[in-house]
Amino acid sequence: MSEMFIFSCIMVLSSFIASVSQIMLKISSRKKYPSPLREYLNPLVISAYALFFGCTLLSMYALKVVPLSFSPILEASGYVFVALLSYFFLKEKLTGRQLLGMALIAAGITVSSLFNGG
Repeated sequence: MSEMFIFSCIMVLSSFIASVSQIMLKISSRKKYPSPLREYLNPLVISAYALFFGCTLLSMYALKVVPLSFSPILEASGYVFVALLSYFFLKEKLTGRQLLGMALIAAGITVSSLFNGG
């Protein structure tokens, strides 16, 4: 496997972890808290932001090899991850337009990877 492929996978992993973090924040927002302070200072929210911070570090590490111009393409996978995680964990419906959009994103990432040596 090429170094570019490995670091591109790290970038996609970072996008997946960020998506998990977004789902955690959504779950937290659905709960009622006794005070506004507890709304932001609870284990789920703090963990979600810690994951976001970790994703930032992971992305920066991946950018040592992945060209900066290619990173937004890989990070677009987050849209697919959020939609799928929302479907499975939040029981949100997926529309035909969303499925088409996810397919186009996946195709775009695949095509771009072929031309960027990923």
